[in-house]
Amino acid sequence: MRVQLIHPPAYVNPTALTALAPTLPLGLAYVASSARAGGHEVSIIDAVGEAPDRLRRDGPVAVLGLDVDEIVERIDPATQVVGIGETFTYQWFVVQQILAAVKKARPDVLLVAGGEHFTGLPEYALNESAADLLVIGEGEETFLDILRRYEGFLEGRDGDPGDTGALAHTWLSGCPGTTYRDSSGKPFHEERRSRVRDVDKIPPPAWDLFDVLTYDENRWITGIRRGVTIPIFATRGCPYRCTYCSSSNMWTTKWVARDPKLVADEMQHSYDTYGARNFPFHDLTAILKRQWILDFCNEILSRGLDVSWQLPLGTRCEVVDDEVADLLQRSGGWSLNFAPESGSERVRERVKKQMSEESLMSAVQSAIKHKLNVTSFFILGFPEDEPFDMKETVKLVKKLARAGVDDVAVGFFFPIPGTPLWSQLEDVGRVGMTQDTILAPLFVHDRWMTKERNFCDNMSARKLTYWKYRVVFAFYLRAILLNPKRWLRIISNFFSEREDSKFDSFMRILKQRFFTKRAAKA
Repeated sequence: MRVQLIHPPAYVNPTALTALAPTLPLGLAYVASSARAGGHEVSIIDAVGEAPDRLRRDGPVAVLGLDVDEIVERIDPATQVVGIGETFTYQWFVVQQILAAVKKARPDVLLVAGGEHFTGLPEYALNESAADLLVIGEGEETFLDILRRYEGFLEGRDGDPGDTGALAHTWLSGCPGTTYRDSSGKPFHEERRSRVRDVDKIPPPAWDLFDVLTYDENRWITGIRRGVTIPIFATRGCPYRCTYCSSSNMWTTKWVARDPKLVADEMQHSYDTYGARNFPFHDLTAILKRQWILDFCNEILSRGLDVSWQLPLGTRCEVVDDEVADLLQRSGGWSLNFAPESGSERVRERVKKQMSEESLMSAVQSAIKHKLNVTSFFILGFPEDEPFDMKETVKLVKKLARAGVDDVAVGFFFPIPGTPLWSQLEDVGRVGMTQDTILAPLFVHDRWMTKERNFCDNMSARKLTYWKYRVVFAFYLRAILLNPKRWLRIISNFFSEREDSKFDSFMRILKQRFFTKRAAKA
């Protein structure tokens, strides 16, 4: 089959100082490599990478990349299947437009959509889009199964696809991990496909189909930049069930790790091919099993691979002790992010964040002892948060500052489709597919909270904004007073553009915006 996959334009918040940045799409790159390994001809339309300087305003946000018409124009006339991935719900509006435009211009192609948004809201997404069918959950095996079945369907029709959307139920019936329209036009959900157990058999991501250096040059990365940066997965899934996280719905609670040698092979390949020296792990929680992380660090050391790697999305803290921290530092794993989310034990229990303050502080002490960069994540404004919980968070960040933690990241809560908290809020009419709810993730690190994006029952948007700045100032005031040399490092990095922390990244963005505005006035 001839397949074209679309990486949609990125929604960005042009006014936020620490907004979500577009990144190389790991999920789409894995689907592409799997389809290609299955004998199919695959190409990519990367709306972001092909128009890196194109930024246009769209209401309260901006859209980065090709416009919808340009995407449609780039579809190869010989294409038989078009796939589009959407990880974040805030991209829904533009993805919806792309699907409609592709279906109008090319009714002959099979239009497939997948990713966390479609997995979280399959019935809504199918009803409100022009997609013929959806991939639910992990995508590689399901997409290959779809291609195999569709190829057989076309052979039976002498290559004439007919109305693919209306006929999907005739050839897709029994395909696990899919949602499509039945004979009456209503969404039909097949059973979920079992998770891939032997992840080592999945081909590495097809980065040759993307302009990886464009992403790096524009600093469209997750985490801190230290040389040419390419994202990587070492593990899949998470055994925990935090009520604000979509992981258990997308990946189930099964945690599966790749062979450490194969992860190192992928890093070596990216190093040799693209000059990559920095690898942000996009894992939900890479440090879960002690022996795995020890084996991985030792594999990097045995090869003498001179790279940096980091865990910018957060990881568990329970197995991080002196031995693990020492190996992390020596193997290049220099940056850790822990996510207690709240300093209040009762909030952590309520959202099922199984992380104790004792285990967090133990891991922090080991990491700081071995000179690792450490950041802690906090979320303010869970539905049942109260001022008491905010005070507990202030206490914890003070404690973390005294321990030597480098940064805190403080964001406002937003509901994610497919999570228990989304369902809780939906039941009382607090969330829906409105612009404010859909775009909320882009404003989690905004300067202030607004009434429309506040989902907390006990505090106003203004009060939550107050608590955000109180938490941030409580941390950084102590972090800097207790470590005056940090100012010298911050100033040095500001002028050299070296990044050793999230604060350095923040300062770089401020400098970049200052000079951009100055140039515009000139």
